[in-house]
Amino acid sequence: MQRVATLEVSNLCIERGSTTILKGVDWRVLRGEHWVILGSNGSGKTSLLSALTGYLTPTRGEVQVLGERYGKSDWRELRRHVGIVSSSVRQMMHDEEPALKTIVSGRYATIDHWGRIKAADRVAALRVLRQIEALHLAERPWLVLSQGERQRILIGRALMARPQLLILDEPCAGLDPVARERFLAFLERLGAKSGAPSLILVTHHVEEITPVFSHILLLRSGEVLAAGKKSAVLTTPMLSKAFGAKCRLRRMAGRYALRVNGSSASVM
Repeated sequence: MQRVATLEVSNLCIERGSTTILKGVDWRVLRGEHWVILGSNGSGKTSLLSALTGYLTPTRGEVQVLGERYGKSDWRELRRHVGIVSSSVRQMMHDEEPALKTIVSGRYATIDHWGRIKAADRVAALRVLRQIEALHLAERPWLVLSQGERQRILIGRALMARPQLLILDEPCAGLDPVARERFLAFLERLGAKSGAPSLILVTHHVEEITPVFSHILLLRSGEVLAAGKKSAVLTTPMLSKAFGAKCRLRRMAGRYALRVNGSSASVM
């Protein structure tokens, strides 16, 4: 039985003036796959995300979500199927807003949900809080949440709309090593659950790639260097090309570390 494509990108090009930001990107995410978009700073990761979420109009090419194409279908409706967790959303949260209210706001794609919370929304939000293992945070205000707790709540906010695709834009930025590992373990459990949306983790740190992620999209200078199963793409030669330096990839217990030019320090 052929699996359904959650996301399909065809010949995506983004040009601004004389600058080419993305060039001929082809990419397909099937239901049940979890991907990592990996590349150095300036490789085109952010521009690709902006195109996927309808915030940046491509110069050429197509983006389809669940078979519906941006430009031909209601892009506002299509965006409801794509959840995103990013620093831009995190910075808009109000200090006194409790986590439950933040979760509820995801159903309406708003910031600072006002008015009384409907009974049905409260029930749904509590269910999401259990799903993200954060029920104990329901009444805790944003101001006193840790960075790791905030990331979980933002994931819960995205899940309220029941997206088919969940994009995590460098979610470990600002987390200390212990908080990062706890958050990554949470992502591992979330992605392994039945009915979970397809996860897309955007990063330039191979240390953040956990076993639940099955595929890698490797970008370099706005182009796809490689795309496919993790075992085929995540290799020393490929990463050396992607980062423009001699690298050595190590794998231990399903996790990865990258060393550059024989240095004893991994790329962090």
